[in-house]
Amino acid sequence: MSKRQSSNSSQKRVAYQEFGSNPVATERGVQELPPNQQNLRIQASRKGRKGKTVTVISGFQCKPDTLTQLLKQLKTKCGSGGTVKDDTLEIQGDHAQKLLEILTQLGYKAKISGG
Repeated sequence: MSKRQSSNSSQKRVAYQEFGSNPVATERGVQELPPNQQNLRIQASRKGRKGKTVTVISGFQCKPDTLTQLLKQLKTKCGSGGTVKDDTLEIQGDHAQKLLEILTQLGYKAKISGG
């Protein structure tokens, strides 16, 4: 066994652990709010995207599974791509007004922010 392997294995050893190793217990719980209690912000942004416009929807307080389902609906209605990043949805293109209408129909409280 080389020195590099032995140092890696020594880093994985635990000297004392009181409650065991349960990664589910250490995750913070996400409170799932109904759509009418969530205040969403919609803004078009071009920062850090090489001049491409992206519509960013932030302010979600729901589980990641719910976000991915909502993203799929919004992408099909806008006819463009998008992604989920850190509890925000990013949809390619400037669709702020269209997304505002769609989200209010779905029961969310949404506002367009920014210029």
